[in-house]
Amino acid sequence: MTPVLVPQHLAHADSEPRVDLCARARDWSEIQERMLVPLYEAVHERLEVGPATRLLGLRCGSGLALLLAAGRGAEVTGCEAASPERLALARERLLPHAPRGADRGLPGVPGHRAGWGESGRTRVRAGVRLIAGSPADRDDAEAEPYDLVTVFEPVGCLAGDAEGLGESLAQALPFAARGAAVVLTGWGPPERCAASSVLRVAAKLADPLRGAGSWRPAGRDDLEEVAQRAGLRPDGSGRVACPFGYAGLDSAVRGLLSTALFDAAIAATDAKQVDKELTEALHPYRRPDGTVWMPNVFRYLVARVP
Repeated sequence: MTPVLVPQHLAHADSEPRVDLCARARDWSEIQERMLVPLYEAVHERLEVGPATRLLGLRCGSGLALLLAAGRGAEVTGCEAASPERLALARERLLPHAPRGADRGLPGVPGHRAGWGESGRTRVRAGVRLIAGSPADRDDAEAEPYDLVTVFEPVGCLAGDAEGLGESLAQALPFAARGAAVVLTGWGPPERCAASSVLRVAAKLADPLRGAGSWRPAGRDDLEEVAQRAGLRPDGSGRVACPFGYAGLDSAVRGLLSTALFDAAIAATDAKQVDKELTEALHPYRRPDGTVWMPNVFRYLVARVP
């Protein structure tokens, strides 16, 4: 939830980093990202993602949504500029045999859209590219345009995140085909998201640094406003239940912190205080067996490139 679920991190004035970005990315990959699998699968199913699909994943993070699309036979390209730590994990998932430094794009094997092939001495998964930057940084400018662009980093949960998404879309849309689907995602209504009450801790502790980077409740028309500013034509929407389930309080705290939604709170206070208040806020969702369960709903909007 790049952050839920935004992979950007605030700069701190301290000489030493207050957040271990590698550990945080690993927590996202191993704990939190799987909570959004129902959203990924609902979108893939609705848009019939398969061998004929050329998919561009903006803000792809650690690449789980790309992996699921590739498993359906799609040719996938992932772009991640804000979190090299998450992109490194995407490389492990999608290009486990690729040499380091290959993020700018490893083309698939000619004549194959899925499976495995040989590129020199390096085995790479065909039809997969990862780019540490924007789509403009790809090394195959003459390639066919994308017919599906996805942004699975939910918009509308951080103040100012819609503006950043608009910039990402402006960079990507020149590489999309006319009529291509663009999928934007966001939180559902706060009253249907148990995590909202926990995320309010982030907003409270972030004072007086409220502004860009601070959590805010999702707005009803967040996705439509982003699509309109990007010049896209809305073509349907949906809601998907994405409950957050954790083995225990420690796992829940680590998972939620990995979203980066609490980074402003950590900057305004300290990590120990955030951990303490977050743990207290999670107690109402703790079950008798020690697990933590929070029902949530996420939204997606399908728009079309005119």
